[in-house]
Amino acid sequence: MSFRVRLAHPDDAVVLDWLETQARTALVDARGGPQLLAEQPAVGDWLLALQMNGRRVWVAEIDQVVVGYLELMLPAVGGVGGVGGVGVVRQVYVDPEARELGFGDDLLACAMQAIRDAGGTTIESFALPGDRNTKNLFERAAVTARKLIVSKRLD
Repeated sequence: MSFRVRLAHPDDAVVLDWLETQARTALVDARGGPQLLAEQPAVGDWLLALQMNGRRVWVAEIDQVVVGYLELMLPAVGGVGGVGGVGVVRQVYVDPEARELGFGDDLLACAMQAIRDAGGTTIESFALPGDRNTKNLFERAAVTARKLIVSKRLD
């Protein structure tokens, strides 16, 4: 078996759409998931997204089958991408059957190197309350919480 992480290319657009659908479906019943789904629309057109300046997408593969991805908005060094020197991981997802193989760690390492290469100084992302897998992924890379956002609808 061969395992690897690589930059996504246009041929990955269909599988990225499928994986994003799987990721979003998993959020429907998660604590905070419905709010996140409302606030952060799906990429939708991955073919276009892969060609956008300021965005990088990596995929994880087992024997040339894509099993996960990470979407990064690069820091706005030079006016494109995230905010200031901050790179933002918008999405990271690995198929449940391919977890525990280190793909999340490898995807995150690629994102951190891309941020450094772009002149950025900081990586940011989020994890939903109770999403221990995502929290563990970030904590293994020493990416720690700096604020918690709490909210309640008042209607």
